[in-house]
Amino acid sequence: MSGDAARTIDPEFPNLAPEVVAGYRNAPAHMVAEILDGDLLLMPRPRLEHAQSAIALGSDLHNPFSRGRGGPGGWIILPEPELHLGPRPDVVVPDLAGWRRERVPAEFMASAAATLAPDWCCEVLSPSTERVDRGRKLAIYHREGVGHVWLLSPTLRSLEVYRRADIGWLLLATFEGDAVVRAEPFDAVPLDLSGLWSV
Repeated sequence: MSGDAARTIDPEFPNLAPEVVAGYRNAPAHMVAEILDGDLLLMPRPRLEHAQSAIALGSDLHNPFSRGRGGPGGWIILPEPELHLGPRPDVVVPDLAGWRRERVPAEFMASAAATLAPDWCCEVLSPSTERVDRGRKLAIYHREGVGHVWLLSPTLRSLEVYRRADIGWLLLATFEGDAVVRAEPFDAVPLDLSGLWSV
């Protein structure tokens, strides 16, 4: 027998290093645990400003797109869903994610984590997460076929809207301040940005 201790392989994550899986499973409750490209990332829970913008945007989209009230419906939109994407997998937690209902299997909501890539993700940017959100997470979303990504900055009061293209992400628009906008893939209903920055 070699001098190396036998490594216990986790049946849920057989392609990840055991120490990465252990760190993910034992992450403190006040941290968000993600696994990107086989690396464990622990990030503090978002500041209140970040959380306010995320819940405001989710609320603005929920009635018209999840429930079909004042809009076309046809979506499932969730706050901070855990996504297990790709063969390793990558464990990613976007601030918001949405799936078109016609793509979602009946048992989808019974799972603790989604293995079906969303059609849309939104990351609320903060100084501690922006580099990862713009870099590794956008690359994973592109690889997995996510159709649209929004990057929302409470600090800059801006919304960047991206559409997936074969060669990378196409920036469709950057909206700022208190504008009322129409942004893909939710452009059927106007979105008042002022509500994303105020309490």
